[in-house]
Amino acid sequence: MGVSVTTRALGDALAAIVGPAGATDAPAARRAAAVDGREPQIVVRPRTLDEAARIVALAHDERLAVVPRGGGTALTLGIPIARVDLVLDLAGLDAIVEHNPEDMTATVQAGVTAGALAARLAAHRQTLPLDPPGWSGRTLGGIAATAASGPLRARYGTMRDLLLGVRFVQADGVLTWGGARVVKSVTGYDVPKLLVGSLGTLAVLGELTLRLHPLPESEATCLVPVHSVDAAQELAAFVVDSTLQPNRLELLDPAALAASGLPPAAAGVVVSFGSVAPAVRAQQAAITAEAARMRTRAETMGPGFWRTYDRMLAAMGPTLLRVSTLATRVAATLGEARAALGGAGGVVMTGGLSLGLLRIAVGQGEPALLATAVERLRAFVAADGGSVVIERGAPALRTRVDPWGAVPPPALALMRALKQEFDPERTLNPGRFVGGI
Repeated sequence: MGVSVTTRALGDALAAIVGPAGATDAPAARRAAAVDGREPQIVVRPRTLDEAARIVALAHDERLAVVPRGGGTALTLGIPIARVDLVLDLAGLDAIVEHNPEDMTATVQAGVTAGALAARLAAHRQTLPLDPPGWSGRTLGGIAATAASGPLRARYGTMRDLLLGVRFVQADGVLTWGGARVVKSVTGYDVPKLLVGSLGTLAVLGELTLRLHPLPESEATCLVPVHSVDAAQELAAFVVDSTLQPNRLELLDPAALAASGLPPAAAGVVVSFGSVAPAVRAQQAAITAEAARMRTRAETMGPGFWRTYDRMLAAMGPTLLRVSTLATRVAATLGEARAALGGAGGVVMTGGLSLGLLRIAVGQGEPALLATAVERLRAFVAADGGSVVIERGAPALRTRVDPWGAVPPPALALMRALKQEFDPERTLNPGRFVGGI
């Protein structure tokens, strides 16, 4: 492990920071906090951001490998980690520090869940429009670290678009600000954007200042069953080329329709609109007319559909691929994926039609078969600048094939330089990110 202190001495030093209940090396706790089968030496749960900073400083000085953890929902994203000495459990940092309804901003600690913030904002008819699968139970720090997104990305973008500022712990334990609330970043970088999606390899997110949006006055959701994925792509092209402004524009394959409790079809397009009531009615009418032109019909869904859909997405198979392709190549890409995964079972495909962002879940499949399918699919989308990331998968798969895929050498060189500047001792999540960073 490369540590220079005994477990007992480390435990005593950490308990002096967080109290006896905040640090544990109990076997059950270590098993529960394991990452890719590797158990930490100790699990620490700070009560304040200052405590978190002191923990990281101690770990840095003792050359310990630190894994920051939020809700633990994305621990199989990335390359199987080489070392896990200390798991830094941030779930206790769960305070909503400030909400300014007039400015439509909120500052929250990293352990606040998206659901807890939504409940606080509801009384003010405001929202943070981020809905990655299982969003209500996911921590906002984790959503930021993994750049997780969901159907609402079609209209509102990602955490990168909504994060105004961060308070974060550097790899040496120094607590600092980036973005909003500072005149000039101490590093010279746009730190909030830099940390989104960095998987906790550059710094530990402590607080996030977020830009909010008003909840729509009215919202409506329509399902349009179609006879093929090509037809779904055609409908999406109509929406994108029109004046319509959907909140969500999702594709569901037959398995996804069934899992969501919807009638069978070769494919389904689900589109939602949120605005003032007359605008919502007008947009519904436009979708209904286009569906009729395509010899199908638009069916109005109940208000609970997106909760059902979210649960379905969160429960998708143990292997999950995130595929980026051109919006005009969705049908071809899904056809190639289905051919590549021919020997796998429990395949479910969904995605954001307007952005060409697809989710392909696999319930059963040998690592060798899945690795071959990933490589084949990567070759297919490469010509269009697409990518395939293994967002969730067994260590055997993520060892056999790089979960991130190839990265252009100039970009990889820049990422390595940033890691060297932010974390030269490789304290934070060593080896999990692109290129083994």
